[in-house]
Formats: sequence, structure tokens, C-alpha cells
Amino acid sequence: MTVEQFVQAVVISVLIIVSLLTGFAYLTLLERRVLARIQVRIGPNRAGPLGLLQPVADGVKLIFKEELIPTQADKVIFVLAPIITLIPALIILAVVPLGPPIELFGRTITLGLAPAINVGVLYLMAVSSISVYGIVLAGWSSNNKYSLMGALRSSAQMISYELALGLAFIGPILLAGSMSLQAIVDGQASVWYIFYQPIGFVVFLLASIAEVNRAPFDMPEAEQELTAGYHSEYSGIKFALLFMAEYDKMIAISAIAATLFLGGYQGPFLDQAPLLGPLYLAIKVVALLLLMIWLRATLPRFRYDRLMAFGWKILLPLALANVAVTAVGIVLLGG
Repeated sequence: MTVEQFVQAVVISVLIIVSLLTGFAYLTLLERRVLARIQVRIGPNRAGPLGLLQPVADGVKLIFKEELIPTQADKVIFVLAPIITLIPALIILAVVPLGPPIELFGRTITLGLAPAINVGVLYLMAVSSISVYGIVLAGWSSNNKYSLMGALRSSAQMISYELALGLAFIGPILLAGSMSLQAIVDGQASVWYIFYQPIGFVVFLLASIAEVNRAPFDMPEAEQELTAGYHSEYSGIKFALLFMAEYDKMIAISAIAATLFLGGYQGPFLDQAPLLGPLYLAIKVVALLLLMIWLRATLPRFRYDRLMAFGWKILLPLALANVAVTAVGIVLLGG
């Protein structure tokens, strides 16, 4: 790697991390305002003009809030668990193409860290699987029965829905003939894969919502039953890191769904103005985030046995059938 490539990778890495951290802050504001709108109430509007400084106020509060560690907790793992949960959410976008290559100062700049890597989908599946460890360790290390129950629910739920999530990746891979996300985006230049894979998209969306523990799949942190579940004993900046991990994973999952099924950065006039690519991707990500918020405001939480039955008896067979039909269709149509 040359010095120029190293500098470019560092700059893009910083931009991705800053975008995720800023996106997390203002996604919380967006969610609170959208939920308020749906539920016919006002929502946060006091801190700054239109409430735009509310995330800043929340961040300052959490930074200076007293942090407590239970006496009987495993203190090292208790501290490390939020970090282990957050890191996968920050690094998962490394293989997602953020836009087409652009010419800048006579050089070709790739918008993304490693979008053309030929095992990009495997990277996504591997990194997304790590976050379960942080949640399980957070619940176990707290030495709290409610936290432990939330951790056990999380491990069972995430392992169950990961199977359907992994199968949902296969449709775009078969259509593009590659596990490179750049190749998958290029394959959607004329038609988005959602039109070939509507079932795959629905399976991916539902399984990914379950993976990030969002309503109606938020059983690991069910307040009515588990008093906030796996993060019951967390406060201050450690709670903020767990909270940040959930919202950053929402952004990452939305970016991956847009890349696999909605054409990624593809859009009209992209050949004349390549900088429209990141804008198109951002619009698709925001649309998917609004859908997740809408689901939270609309649907009640699953009962736990029905949650597991839905994953094993409905989502997994549907994902398997989708893969089989896709493969047969590609063979019959000659690729």
C-alpha cells in the first residue's frame, strides 16, 4: 500500500466513523420526532431551534452522569462489553460502496474502503455475528437475573434469525454472480434486485430488525418484563455506547439493504454527476430507517415463543424456498 492509498483509507475511515456517530445522534432525534408525529404529540423541541440540539444535550447528560458498577459484577467484562458491541457497528460498512469512483485533482478516488473485495458479503456476515457477544457478555457480567435473561434471549434470537439473514444474502449473490458488493451494485444499474427478490428483501429486512433488537423483536430489552434486560445495570457513557451500537447498526443494516436490493448508490444522471451517488444512497438509507421507526410505532412486541416460532417455522423456510426458486430460475433462464 502506498502512502497515498494509506492516507485515502484513513480519511474515508474517519468520514465513515464520524458519519455514523453523527447519524446516531440525529437518528435518535428523528425517531423521537417521527414517533411523536405518529402518536399525535409534540416530541423534543426545546433544546435549540426546532429541538436540533437535543442530541447534544442528551450526550452531555450521559457523559457527566454517574457511572455505577455492581459490586458482584465481573468488572473487566462489564466495562469491555459495550465496546465489543459498538466496534462491529463501526467497521461493518468498510466493504459497502458509498458511491462511484470520482476524479479529484487528477486522481481517481474510490468512495469506500474496500468495496471491490471479492468476499464482501462474507465480511458482512462475519462482522454482524460478533455483536451478539457484546450483548451476552453485558448481560452475564452484570450478575443480574433480568440482565442474564435478556442476554440469553438475545443469543437465541440472534442465532435463530442469522440463519434467515444469511440465506437472504444468497439471492443478490446468485444474480450478480459475485460476493463483491461493488459487483452487486453494478449488476443493478438497469434493474434493482428488489424486483427479482421481493421475498428476499422482506426476509432480509425482518431478520435484520431482529438482529438489531428493534421492536417488535426487542425481547432482550423488554422493559415490561426484564426492566430493560441486558443493559439494566448500565449507566452513563457505558449505556450510551450500548445505545449507540443499536442505532449505528440500524444505519449499517439500512445501508447494506440498500446496497443489496435497492441499487446502492445507483440513480438517474449518475454518469453526468458521480457525486449524486452518496446522496442517492443516503436517501435510501433514510427511507429504510423511517420504515423501521414506523414499525416500532405500529406493531406490538411479539411473545417470546412466537418470536422464535416465526424465525424457525416461517422466515427460515421462506428464505430457503427463495434461494431454491432463484437458483432454479437462473439455471432455466441460462444465467
